[in-house]
Amino acid sequence: MEFQGKKQTIFCLSFVTFCLLGDIFAQSNEELMHYDNNPLTVEEVRVGVILDMQSREGKIVLGCISTALSDFYHLHNNYSTRVVLHSRDSSGKHLHALSAALDLLNNIKVEAIIGAQTRMEANLLADLGEDVEVPILSLSQPSLAPPLTDKNPFFVEVTQDETLQVTGITALIEIFTWRNVILLYEMTNHASDIIPSLINSFQEKNVYISYISSISVSSTTEQIIEELQKLKALDNTVFVVHISHFLVPRLFMDAKKLGMMSEGYAWILTSTSLNFLNSMDSAVIESMQGVLGLKSHIPTSRSLHNLTSRLRRKLYIEESHMEVLELSADAIWAYDSTWILAEAVERSRIKISTSLNRKDLNDIKSSKPGSVLREEILQSRVKGLSGEIQYPKQKLIADKLEIVNVIGKGERRIGILTFEEEKTKESQSLKSKRNLLSTSDLETVIWPGGSSTITKGSKRKLSETKLRVGVPPKRGFEELVHVKHDFQTNKTYFTGFCIDVFETAIRGLPYKVQYEFIPFENANELSAGRYNDLVYQVYLQVYDAVVGDTTITSNRSLYVDFTVPYSDLGVGMLVANEKENMWIFLRPLSADLWMTSAGLFMLTGFVVWVIERPTNTEFQGTLSQQIGTIFWFSFSTLVFAHREKLLNNSAKFVVVIWVFVVLILTSSYTATLASMMTVKQMQLNAGGHYIGYQSGSFITANAVEYLNFSGAKPYRSVEAYADALSRGSKHGGVSAIVDEVPYIKVFLAKYSEGYSMIKTESTTNGFGFAFPKGSKLAQDMSTQIEKLREEGKLLEMEKAWFHYNGNHMSEDTTSPPNTLNLSSFCGLFLVTGVSSAFALFLFIISPLREKWQLVKKCRYLIQGFRINIITALLLWNVIKFQRPSFHLECLWVIGRPSLYYGMTTNKTLVSLYLAHGRVVNEPRTHHTKHPVMIGCLLVRSFSL
Repeated sequence: MEFQGKKQTIFCLSFVTFCLLGDIFAQSNEELMHYDNNPLTVEEVRVGVILDMQSREGKIVLGCISTALSDFYHLHNNYSTRVVLHSRDSSGKHLHALSAALDLLNNIKVEAIIGAQTRMEANLLADLGEDVEVPILSLSQPSLAPPLTDKNPFFVEVTQDETLQVTGITALIEIFTWRNVILLYEMTNHASDIIPSLINSFQEKNVYISYISSISVSSTTEQIIEELQKLKALDNTVFVVHISHFLVPRLFMDAKKLGMMSEGYAWILTSTSLNFLNSMDSAVIESMQGVLGLKSHIPTSRSLHNLTSRLRRKLYIEESHMEVLELSADAIWAYDSTWILAEAVERSRIKISTSLNRKDLNDIKSSKPGSVLREEILQSRVKGLSGEIQYPKQKLIADKLEIVNVIGKGERRIGILTFEEEKTKESQSLKSKRNLLSTSDLETVIWPGGSSTITKGSKRKLSETKLRVGVPPKRGFEELVHVKHDFQTNKTYFTGFCIDVFETAIRGLPYKVQYEFIPFENANELSAGRYNDLVYQVYLQVYDAVVGDTTITSNRSLYVDFTVPYSDLGVGMLVANEKENMWIFLRPLSADLWMTSAGLFMLTGFVVWVIERPTNTEFQGTLSQQIGTIFWFSFSTLVFAHREKLLNNSAKFVVVIWVFVVLILTSSYTATLASMMTVKQMQLNAGGHYIGYQSGSFITANAVEYLNFSGAKPYRSVEAYADALSRGSKHGGVSAIVDEVPYIKVFLAKYSEGYSMIKTESTTNGFGFAFPKGSKLAQDMSTQIEKLREEGKLLEMEKAWFHYNGNHMSEDTTSPPNTLNLSSFCGLFLVTGVSSAFALFLFIISPLREKWQLVKKCRYLIQGFRINIITALLLWNVIKFQRPSFHLECLWVIGRPSLYYGMTTNKTLVSLYLAHGRVVNEPRTHHTKHPVMIGCLLVRSFSL
């Protein structure tokens, strides 16, 4: 019986255990239904966003919120809820924000609101959120006393508490041992909260406030200048400023005009304004050079860098004039709070669904969406971009502040303040346990005017600090950087061209700088990362500088300041010289050009021979001698060695034109042949060619991507380069190596024969030394590098390390020199052909002209003889018959020939006419003399 009782007891316990396990399993399945990878339904949860969309910061914050949701649901695509944003523009006015909130709550039925950028907006939305029981995630600066979170349970402050700033500002004043300061603040409702706390904190540290000044956003420029003039008249030059970022431009632009941003002044700003420094105009940042202050601590990470890059691209597409270099702390906190809100929405829906399924009346009564969502927000804890994010008391818990110095185009972090919360009964403020004890714990501070001298305090000399210089351990190309460990002496030696340039430049500085080289390597003496990682260590303040073959890039310049380049710029192509070719002298000219040139040589010789042969004995002789003269004369013009003397001007004309043609043809031939024999040129689009590049170099790897080769192969050393080029693409090597010019010079210094460099365009910026942002050393070292280049010392160091004479570099060309063809010289050959034809034509028609003159003279003689006979007959007729019409006939005879035979005949007839006139007028008694007179006239006529 006892055994049966025990058996029944065991059975009952087993049954109860089975029921409990079944219930637990059912609950687990119920919860898993909400995290199914493919939920059957997706519930949309409306969330309102109220921001100043007209401002730059408002657009960036909205971009962060929308990007956060996209990233969250990309990672949690199995969630059954989806937050849908409904944005409204407050235009920077608190009444517009209130109106937008009412519209979102009444019409859109939102379940949460993100916004409230100002304290006035926060006050209005906090009361409204409590009335409707909707969580309000505020982006305004939290209030010190009394906190809105004490009386508004639905109000959550997602930004950093201002109590940290009170302790942080006091810590800065104590570090620089100032005992008198001037306090300048903006007159707002919330300023009355922090100013009393700041004054009390100063008094606890025995810091005396010599003057308290206030301005407001509504103050005119004249009022601000008047207030600044009052401050300038005071003896104290240390200003503690607590104003919003809206007032910063006006204040510092006017302060610079008054000369209050010069050496001897110190300006300390709170994070209220410095958190938005990157959203300010470049002219405003320029006026703030040397300002020191606090900024909310946002740890650098790859995720933050990716977010910034994505937002930069997104906002640039939407508004091209908007440039985002760095996200503000408020934007990052908005991103993190959106993640918490999305997670809380999912958990709140699960919690409400579970309560309804269990039919727990107590849970149902308390399962209002707003209340459940608020509880989930306060209980959430995530690892965000800004660190560990949680709001246990409706406030963001933060324990760090950055100390930044405004230099160049932005700020530079010079230190970090760490705090521990120590509440007292009398005060809710935080007391700091900082990790900074003196100015030596800070990086170099550049004060207004570019001075590093602390106002009314000690001077932190650069010589008192030993620079930590990171050096990349190079495997191959040791002429540039070489790190050698001597285990016997336990010393590390650093040599190379880059080290030599750095040491020479730093010795030339007007002040002494101590430094130590630290190899960037791990415990295995291998490189601890890529060059980007090494440069990033300067940004993280692990190193104070980087010395090595570090290429200057735009991306790296976002984190560090580079000196001017001390090496050659650009990427070059290394090729093996072409092997000897005994017929290479035929390649400059095409076949048709060779044949045409030979034909013109012979044609020119033939034309000169034809013209000169009749009168020039040097072109006469036997047939073989004349043929030899033709060829010798024509081809001797190639070297201008023709010795035959030309007598005919036409021949001289032909030779002058031909010598000009020969000069151009030989010059073109010489230039093309020299180019072909100097270096092996390659067509980059030729198939079957492989190209090599330096392993680990993303710069040359990116350059190779744009070249149309069959493939790319990485190599590490000079020896590997030589082996790959000697084998060629057909035998497992490459046809060319693409690398930066300094590396190619190192190669050519070792392999001076058989290889050449083709210098391309300057697609890279050369090597430079990296320093922290705003470092004065970057400018001073740049000056020294420029001096070394001007004095020729940089070139001397390059020759000493590379042994490179520059004889192995040719001009850049991406295709081989074209063979000269006939079409290039058609015009020139046409000129010489026309000139030869013209000279030959003149030579042919010259004898015909002389023969024509002879024929013409014979014709004149015949006509003259005919006239004389007619004249004699006419005179005989007149004298014999005494005809009365003598005068008329004589005139007809004289006039008619004048139309045909010219002046010679006319003169003869006129003479006869006058002579006869004298005869007919004489008395008839003298007729016996007529025969004598007629004979004289005939003789005279024939003589004429």
